[in-house]
Amino acid sequence: QVQLVDSGGGLVQAGGSLRLSCAASGRTFSSYAMGWFRQAPGKEREFVAAISGSGDTTYYPDSIKGRFTISRDNAKNAVYLEMNSLKAEDTAVYYCAAGGAAAILRTGRVYYWGQGTQVTVSS
Repeated sequence: QVQLVDSGGGLVQAGGSLRLSCAASGRTFSSYAMGWFRQAPGKEREFVAAISGSGDTTYYPDSIKGRFTISRDNAKNAVYLEMNSLKAEDTAVYYCAAGGAAAILRTGRVYYWGQGTQVTVSS
């Protein structure tokens, strides 16, 4: 069992930056791929970023690539999402996720979810 606690959301102006954090419980954190998803009001949850257990492989959708960076610190059982050049359309609840291989997690096959953290980008 893994418990995920998301944090770091808030209100930011367009063009600004924000860093999300996810703290995980458990002794096998490095065995899980980790990722971030988001859900805007009235829309389906969508994939944002994924990282392998070792941290050497990452995935992003084309809409995110170059603006967001996912990273992890296995010694701290934590995963991060650095978001730059934020746009109004990035406004959503962001969810941390844990799963198997990162290539599979990015398809939405998630074992565990965080509770979500709200990101609001004002234009």
